[in-house]
Amino acid sequence: MSGPPHPGQQPSPQQLAAIQQQIAAEAQRRGMTPQQLQAQQRQQIQAEADKAGLTFDQYINKLKQQAFENHQRQQQMAQQQAQNQAAQPQGQPQMQGQQGQQVPITPGAPDPRALALAKWLKSQDLKPRTCILNGQRKDMFRVKRALRAIDSPAYTKARSKNSLLPEITAATPKAEIFKLLPLSLLALRVSKSDAHEGHGHGHAPSKPQKRVKGLWTVKIEQQQDINDDLHYVWLYDGPQWRTKLYALGALILIMTVVMFPLWPVTLRIGVWYLSMGFLGLIGLFFAMAIFRLILFCVTVFTVPPGLWLYPNLFEDVGFFDSFRPVWGWQEVSPPFSLCFHLDDGVVRLIEIDEQDKKAKKAKKSKKGNDGEKAGAKSVEASASTNDTRTTNGQVSKRHAHAAPRVEEVEDE
Repeated sequence: MSGPPHPGQQPSPQQLAAIQQQIAAEAQRRGMTPQQLQAQQRQQIQAEADKAGLTFDQYINKLKQQAFENHQRQQQMAQQQAQNQAAQPQGQPQMQGQQGQQVPITPGAPDPRALALAKWLKSQDLKPRTCILNGQRKDMFRVKRALRAIDSPAYTKARSKNSLLPEITAATPKAEIFKLLPLSLLALRVSKSDAHEGHGHGHAPSKPQKRVKGLWTVKIEQQQDINDDLHYVWLYDGPQWRTKLYALGALILIMTVVMFPLWPVTLRIGVWYLSMGFLGLIGLFFAMAIFRLILFCVTVFTVPPGLWLYPNLFEDVGFFDSFRPVWGWQEVSPPFSLCFHLDDGVVRLIEIDEQDKKAKKAKKSKKGNDGEKAGAKSVEASASTNDTRTTNGQVSKRHAHAAPRVEEVEDE
C-alpha cells in the first residue's frame, strides 16, 4: 500500500487517477461538477492559508508534510504492534478484552483501583492454599471465591468507605473488576506444572524444579482468562510495614552488638557473666547426658533391665516434659518363644509368649479327656490313609506323605 508522496515529490499516475476518482465521487455526492468542487476547495484552502499567514503554495506544502508525518507514525505503530504480537507467546501474559481482542499485560505502576481491590480481597477469606512458583511460596486462590466476595454485601459496604473500589454496573460487571488484578500484575492465572517437565519425557530438556511434598508447583499461564474453576496466585504481598519493622529491629540489634566496646563497664561485665552462665548450662547438659548413659550401662547388668535418668530427655516432647519423670526403667518387650506346629503335613513356625503358654497349658489340662479321644481318632484316620501290606506274618506299612514345609504365621 503506497502512502502519500514525499514533500516536493510528484504523484505517480496511479495516485493521480485515484485522486481524480475521489474528487468525482465527492462532487457527485454533493451534486456538483468536479471543476466546481475543486474551485470551492481552493477557496477554502486559500482562506485557511490567509489565516495562517502563508501563501497558497506554502500552505499546500505544509499539508503534505503533515500527511507524510502521520503516515510515517502509523507505519511505526503498526510495526511495533507486530513485534509485540510476535514476542508475546514467549513470556508476556495477555488478557482478553471486552470485544475478544488480546490486551497485552505490560509492567508498570499498578492502577490505584486495582491496589484498593487487592488490599480488600487479601483481607477476605478466599481459602487460599500455598503453592510453589519459581521456587517461592505463594498464596493461590480460586476465581469463583474472589468473584463471590466482590458480589457480596461486604464489598458494597467497603466501597462506601473507599471510593477507589470500582462499582459493579452493567458496563463493568464483577468479571471486569477482577481483570484489574492481572492487568496491574497483582495476581496472575497459574496452572499445575507438568510432573514430567524437565525429565526428558517428551519435553525439551530443562532444569528440574525442586518439588515440595503436599504443595502444587505451578507456572504462569500466557492466557489470563477468568473462569470459576481457574486458579490465580497473589503477586501482591500487601503493606510491608511488618517486614520493615523486623529489618529495623535486626539492624538495631546488629549495631548494638558491634558497638559492644562502647558499652558501660558494668553492662559489659553483666553480659560476660550471662554468657558464662549459658556456657555452663550447655556443659551441664552434656555432662548429664554422659552420666545417664554410664548409669544405664551399670544398672543393665546389676539390676536389669536398666535404669534411665530422665528417660524422656531426648524424646519428641515439650521442654518441661523432657525432665518428667526423673527416672524410669528401660522398657522391655514381652518374652516370646518359637515352636513348630504340624498341620496337614505343613510345619508352621509360631511365636508364643509366656502368657499364651500358661493359657494353653490350662486349656490342655481342662480338656484332657477330649484330647485323648481326639488323638485316638486321629491315629485311626492316619492308619487308614497308609498303605498296609502283610508279608510272612509281619505287617509292613508304606507311608504316603508330602515333604514338610516351613511357614511362619502370626500368633493365633
